[in-house]
Amino acid sequence: MSLLLTFAVGVFVLIRYTSLTVIQAVICVLFGFFLASSEFAPYIRQFLSEFLGAK
Repeated sequence: MSLLLTFAVGVFVLIRYTSLTVIQAVICVLFGFFLASSEFAPYIRQFLSEFLGAK
């Protein structure tokens, strides 16, 4: 859950303070859903957990 909150804050900051539009953020989120259902999901989760120190 902490990873989800971290990325939600990141997307909010990108939309608010850069030129990222809402449609670009939606496309990134959809890509994330497809990536999460792929065979690479466990490796990505392990990397992010180790990198961010989340459990």
